[in-house]
Amino acid sequence: MLARVQRGLETLYRLDPGATVDDFMIDELTREAIAPMRRPKEQLLVCEDDSGMALALFIAPSVLENLAQHDPGRRLGDHNLGDFLLAVEGVSHFIYALQCARADRPVTQLELELQAEVDKYVTCLLTTDPKPSQSEALRHRLFGDASYEPDLDGEERDRYRAANDNAHRYAAWLEETFVATRKIPEMLAELRRFYRQGLAAKLSTIARAA
Repeated sequence: MLARVQRGLETLYRLDPGATVDDFMIDELTREAIAPMRRPKEQLLVCEDDSGMALALFIAPSVLENLAQHDPGRRLGDHNLGDFLLAVEGVSHFIYALQCARADRPVTQLELELQAEVDKYVTCLLTTDPKPSQSEALRHRLFGDASYEPDLDGEERDRYRAANDNAHRYAAWLEETFVATRKIPEMLAELRRFYRQGLAAKLSTIARAA
């Protein structure tokens, strides 16, 4: 499942295939040893020093088991949407961190979260049916009903809220500009341009669009 999500995102954004996400997955015991303070269902762990950058991705076994039993490629609904979003978020973080490392470009946590929110909207939209009613329902589900883990500190909560709010505005603009007019190829071109922007340019794009 994760490899399929990775191939989908790399194809969408026309990225050169990189390291395979499955090779960087860790289990609960390893995650506990590396980062015992937090236990979210999805977590990208990054360690950077003079010798380079190391990555590890944790996604809860229950998430992967549910997606194996209820393939989102066949049907996406209440029974698997939440877990599919976690998978997309984790793979999105992994790919984006690698792309920035390849370009020797620093990346902030807000930038990672913002791109992941956009990726979740676009992936779900293209997995189902890219039409206005579907997009509107999806936007409300992803962004309008957003909730946050209770153990987040104030800075983390502000970062997640900023990513959610900006992704919502961008998705609404995509819907009005491209989905409603059935200009899906043009939307994909816009998404590829957006993907390659840094955080400041992304936020500027969203501000102009909104």
